[in-house]
Parts: sequence; C-alpha cells; structure tokens
Amino acid sequence: MFRWPNLILLFAAALVWSGCKSVPVSSQNGFSRFTGLDNFSSFTRSQNENGNLVLTSPEIKSEIPWNQLIVSWNADAPAGTFLNVEASAIATGRQTKFYTLGRWSPDGTNFPRTSVRGQQDANGTVATDTLILKRPATAMQIRITLGGTNGALPALKFLGVSFSNTKVHPAVRPPNRAAWGKIIATPERSQFGYPQASGWCSPTALSMVLARWAEILDRPEMNLPVPQVAAAVYDRDFAGTGNWPFNTAFAGSFSGLRSYVTRFDDLAEVEDWIAAGIPVILSARWDWLQSGRPPDSEGHLIVCIGFTESGDVVVNDPAAHLDKGESVRRIYQRKNVIHAWTKSHHAVYLIYPENTEIPRNEFGHW
Repeated sequence: MFRWPNLILLFAAALVWSGCKSVPVSSQNGFSRFTGLDNFSSFTRSQNENGNLVLTSPEIKSEIPWNQLIVSWNADAPAGTFLNVEASAIATGRQTKFYTLGRWSPDGTNFPRTSVRGQQDANGTVATDTLILKRPATAMQIRITLGGTNGALPALKFLGVSFSNTKVHPAVRPPNRAAWGKIIATPERSQFGYPQASGWCSPTALSMVLARWAEILDRPEMNLPVPQVAAAVYDRDFAGTGNWPFNTAFAGSFSGLRSYVTRFDDLAEVEDWIAAGIPVILSARWDWLQSGRPPDSEGHLIVCIGFTESGDVVVNDPAAHLDKGESVRRIYQRKNVIHAWTKSHHAVYLIYPENTEIPRNEFGHW
C-alpha cells in the first residue's frame, strides 16, 4: 500500500507543469503538433484502490484538430516499478473514455510491459501505441498511474504528446542543404544473427543511436548489445519489439537523455536535425526504400545519419545480412525514403542529451 507521506518526499521536486511549447504564428499547417511536458504541478494527484499514485493532467489543447495521438514518456524507474499511461480525447461537448496507451515497466518481471488490445468503441481504437479516433478532437487529458513494490515509485521526467491529423497532407518544406554532404558517425549494427531474433529493427536502430551517445558522452552503460535492448522494449501483447513509445521510454530512462516519438512534415526537418549533429530514427516501409524488393507491408525502423551531396539519404539500416556481405550503411534515393516514410505518417524517434542545442522548433513538431 502506498503511503501519502512518501508521495510528498518522492515527488515534491519532480512534479511541476511545463505547459505547451509555443509555436510561431507562421506555422499554421494542420498535419502535426507536439507538446512536451516536463513540469507536472498542475496535474491532480490521487490514490487509487491499489494505493498507487494517479496523476491526471488538466485539459491539453492540441492547436489542430487531430485524429491520431501518440504519448511518449521518460521516467527514472527502479526495478519493480511500473507506469500506466492513459489518454482521453476532448472535443466540443464530448469527452471519450480513458484509453490505455501502455503499461510499462523497466524490467517487465513483476509488472509485464504491454500494450492493450480490444479497446475499440464508438469513438476510436488503440492500435498498439496509437490512439485513432473516428471523429477529430481538439484537446486531450493524460492520466498516469505510478506504482511499484515495497513503496518504490518511478519518477516521471517528461511526457511527449504527438497530435496528428492524418486527413491533412503534410507540408512540403524547402530542403535544408546544410545537411547535404554531412554524415554523422554512428555505430553500425544488424538486427540479424541473434538467437530468437525476430523483427528487431527498432531495438537495433535504438542500440545504434544509444551507442553513439555513449561514445560522445563517455557513458558506456548506454552502449548495449541488440538482444539486451530488444528485451528491454519487448511488448508482451504485441509480441514484439516495435512499440514506438516503449523504445523511446527505454532510451529516456537513462539520466540526462530526452527521448520521444513525434511526426514531421517533411524530410527537410530531418535535415535540420542532421545539420545539428543528431541522428534521427525514421519509421518507414522496407520494401519501398529500394526498388525490386519483395512486398513487405510491415513497418521498419532505420537511422538517418546524413545526406549525400545531392540530397539522397544515408542511413544505418538494421536489415543487413552481414553473413551475405550486406552493409548496414545504405544510401537510399530521396524520393524512395519520402514514399516509404508515409507508411507511418512521418513518425520519428528523437533521442538526444537534454543539454544539447536542438534545431529551432519552427513548426511545433518537437
């Protein structure tokens, strides 16, 4: 049973509310918006019937009508703790139930790490990690339940809320040619060759990015082999390692790292991050990345590490059979990446040290 005095001690420093990031007036495209929260004092705090701490946000406005929602989180979570993430959509005169977007724990032993299927109703459904509405909303609420064994609780560090209106075509932006000809040195790893490896593109991409930051920050604890990352992001109900927020939650569990899922308008925004020296993980369709591949309608994760002098995309692609002489580093035609990226509605993982200077947030996407 959770004790209320412990609540005050554990959360007095951590629970503060950040509000919405400001978005310039010039950015009125209605495809995507992102709200980052690192301050939670305006969340109401209560205790549920199991003695767990429940944080409920005030209404969070989206700035655009939206029909898809992805929530990411970063938490300092000791073994034996868990975090349950729920969201409710709000529109004029109506509010949906709270849908479960993930039951997450760092070890998955005492509290299995899992998405929740079977949540479809008249308002929408949850596709693993994404709330999909039948009618657009203009705001939402988040409800976070934190619990654990022996009174231990995770400390919430960050929430990322990605709103998307998939009925709107993303804007096409002028390319940022400052990224053309720039390659970010990033360790190369394949998703193949491990016992029981299956669909490990996401943890392999994550492993590569974490290894890069491990080298730069002299943080060897972040340089982890692919199987260890795969085990740390495994989703029991999904029966795989491709749950987007579970991947970013693992990266964000390291002190000093910020990690979340969002959606961009255009490849030009990826170029902004490459120009800043930060690799970007893209969710794309594998068979559309290169002509002649057999059909494969599933999603795939790749690490964009740069661009050629002519603007084609340089990636570390986990789907490399090293035993057959295939290279992890690939160059894909720009038009193919743009097409393949539509599979996920331009979803990306952004992972970087909290004190890093990131690109100007001109269109409200991070």
